[in-house]
Amino acid sequence: MAALEGLAGLGIIAIILWDVFETIILPRRVTRKFRLARLFYRSTWQPWRFVAGRMRSVNRRESFLSFFGPLSLLFLFGVWAIGLVLGFAIVHQAIGSAIEIQNATGSPAGFWTDLYMSGTTFFTLGLGDVTPTTALARVVTVFEAGIGFGFLALAISYLPVLYGSFSRREVNISLLDARAGSPPTAAELLKRHTQPHSVEALQEFLHEWEAWAAELMESHLSYPVLCYFRSQHNNQSWLASMAAILDVSALLIAYGKGSLRWQAQLTFAISRHAIADLSQVINCPPIATRKDRLPALELEKLRRLLVDANISDCCREDDQKLGKLRQMYEPYIAGLSARLLMPVAAWTSETKRADNWKTTAWGIISGDEGSERDERGRF
Repeated sequence: MAALEGLAGLGIIAIILWDVFETIILPRRVTRKFRLARLFYRSTWQPWRFVAGRMRSVNRRESFLSFFGPLSLLFLFGVWAIGLVLGFAIVHQAIGSAIEIQNATGSPAGFWTDLYMSGTTFFTLGLGDVTPTTALARVVTVFEAGIGFGFLALAISYLPVLYGSFSRREVNISLLDARAGSPPTAAELLKRHTQPHSVEALQEFLHEWEAWAAELMESHLSYPVLCYFRSQHNNQSWLASMAAILDVSALLIAYGKGSLRWQAQLTFAISRHAIADLSQVINCPPIATRKDRLPALELEKLRRLLVDANISDCCREDDQKLGKLRQMYEPYIAGLSARLLMPVAAWTSETKRADNWKTTAWGIISGDEGSERDERGRF
């Protein structure tokens, strides 16, 4: 019986330490289905998402959802720590609870004493009121103290890396506000980059987002918890930004020409790669879109916009190519949007609203000439 208890305790310790290694240290995605961290997020996100879905106020819902990412991270650390303390307590019990209690009344040490001994050792408190009495118990105690010290060091070093990746992600999302509107849309991005002398800027912009998509894929595959971190504004998100860039890239691949089309192909490839891999790592299968994000009338307007900017000759035969490109990423976007409760805008903005940079808690910037754009996106 004692041997089985010891194996159970060692098994708990091994499972948790391996999960910590895969989550914090291993710099690549893990495709194995059973993982403690994945089970934790699946069991905590569903009720959190359910409560958020019952909130009618958008601001309150987004505020509630924004707490999940940071809080889940702290709770996951807590689950790991409790599991390790419990595992070592079971090991102490298996080796006979060889613990001496200072100022004891003569009652033998039991499981709660083992648990207390394990907790004070793991968190390196060193109170001295309970001490191991055998060589094996001392070895277990020293081993647990080392693991506890290393675990706390990993947890502390993990947070700056995580928030550094989050900050770099949000920089380009904030820059997209003035370029593609709030929320970002493909139509608005093209309008603001199809005026004279701005087509070259669009090509450079797509090149920058190619690098952004690659960095997002690397950071979010290594640390999937970042997928749950929300942006500063309710009408912005990493998913909505990625959708807008994929929309523009698909449009330019289908109808564009020259070096701009080539850059759009590169940006589309890495962005689609990122979306597909992120769907896999958080176990979110693609789903069919409930409604067409690009009605035929809006597509006609976009084609005319590309022709006027001399970006494309726009043949209707290319509509089929655009449809195939959309099928490569829109189901993944729809699946992630439904899972994460991150709305994704259509290709064109349904209602006109001021960009985030033009709004404050005290209202919207007055419509003077220097701060307003015309219908083609010029300041």
